[in-house]
Amino acid sequence: GNCKSLTSLDVSNFNTSSVKDMLGMFSGCKLLTSLDVTNFDTSNVTEMRAMFNDCSSLTSLDVSSFNTSRVGNMRFMFGNCSSLTSLDVSNFDTGNVDDMTGMFFGCSSLTSLDLKNFEINFVNDMAWMFNGCSSLTKITFGTGFSTYYVTDMDSMFSGCSKLTSLDLSRFNT
Repeated sequence: GNCKSLTSLDVSNFNTSSVKDMLGMFSGCKLLTSLDVTNFDTSNVTEMRAMFNDCSSLTSLDVSSFNTSRVGNMRFMFGNCSSLTSLDVSNFDTGNVDDMTGMFFGCSSLTSLDLKNFEINFVNDMAWMFNGCSSLTKITFGTGFSTYYVTDMDSMFSGCSKLTSLDLSRFNT
């Protein structure tokens, strides 16, 4: 999408129950300060690549009710969402995801991320996943965060200047 001048958007009544592809759905909506996607039925969605990429003015985004059990690609899903101070992805089912490149790239206002429920079964690319998350002080990984199949971790934590510790004991490199 190239909605760089859009200042408001009401998608609260969208019926998304049959949608399979949300690739770049709100990408480039740089001036949107709010977006209500709480009623989205994402149970059939397989593609969320760059869904909110470059939504740099969003200060909050509630994706806590998203059903991501069929999603295979989350590449740059929240890339450059630089005004988000928090993001609840604790209920995400990532069991079928194979690409998380830049998933949180440039989320420079996020202070913490809870990924303890992430099951990383098939992910092969995590390059730039947290790159530029300069306000992150904590990332919580769980037992399902196995990097066994990951072949690319290029600059994964680059620019995470406020992280003082990381528990990577579950990482299988």
